[in-house]
Amino acid sequence: MKAIVNVFLKEGVLDPQGKAVHHALGSLGFDNVTDVRIGKQIVLQLEESDSVKARKEIQEMAETLLANTVIEDYEIEIVE
Repeated sequence: MKAIVNVFLKEGVLDPQGKAVHHALGSLGFDNVTDVRIGKQIVLQLEESDSVKARKEIQEMAETLLANTVIEDYEIEIVE
């Protein structure tokens, strides 16, 4: 089973990397972009076959290591 964890800064947390990309896109003529937020994607291959158990374990991983829950949110997607 494969799981995808998308981690991104919480709303209201300054994203300097996103601002830099937004500025660069504007400089390149992409004027329709109103905001950019940068995040990270973590792809996990699991031996677990029960998606409920897998989601619980991945949530533990995210809370413990994969995301800084003070400033970041995350989403989990299970791909079976």
